[in-house]
Amino acid sequence: MVRRTKADAEATRHSLLDAAEHLFQARGVSRTSLNDIAVAAGTTRGAIYWHFKDKADLFNAMMERVTLPLEETLAGIGKKASALDNPLQPLRDAIAHALHKAATDEQTRRVFEIATLQVEYNDEMHAVRARHLQGRNDCVQQTAKILRSAADHQGLKLDVPVQCAALGLHVMIDGLIQNWLLDTRAFDLRRCGRQVVDTYLTGLGFSQPGARVPRRPAPERGTAVSDAALPAPAGSPRRAPSQTQTA
Repeated sequence: MVRRTKADAEATRHSLLDAAEHLFQARGVSRTSLNDIAVAAGTTRGAIYWHFKDKADLFNAMMERVTLPLEETLAGIGKKASALDNPLQPLRDAIAHALHKAATDEQTRRVFEIATLQVEYNDEMHAVRARHLQGRNDCVQQTAKILRSAADHQGLKLDVPVQCAALGLHVMIDGLIQNWLLDTRAFDLRRCGRQVVDTYLTGLGFSQPGARVPRRPAPERGTAVSDAALPAPAGSPRRAPSQTQTA
């Protein structure tokens, strides 16, 4: 009986999250009430408060059904990156998997669309903004670990701080998905994603994916990868190049 009760409670929780997904997508988050979700799920408002503290808590739970597996995959790669012979390959695979899920899995695409186009970060959704920032920061941190290990492996000195390189990759993929969601027929998300990721990594100085590059000794300590602050903003004083005067 206890086992059945737990199963029933879990089924109710998933029904509420499923109802929230469809209503958030159709109406927007701010225009969907908890009562609307309860009615659509065939339960009561009290059932919502049994499982979730408020709308923001429900929203984050809805997001995590899709995003947590992706976040955990990236965290796993970051944890073992220094021991991998080619840390970039699992990173590329993880990005390709995320784009594949967005392009082919209806639930993933629906949740990404809600998070991108249908949510407002007002006072009611403060916890959602905090969770978004946490996910962004964790993603950038893990990506930086992987890029740092890949640079050490190839004996590469990046021209930008590793945190900046990781942030750039995250922003590029995030923006790619957002633009694709505006018109999913505009371009092939998976193919374009693979191309821009490989182009970006090549631009950072990494060898082409699949190229057989002998492992080179890492540069002297403290020079392999820059962890310095971001480059100086435009307009900072710089030494002017010498010019030859003409009569």
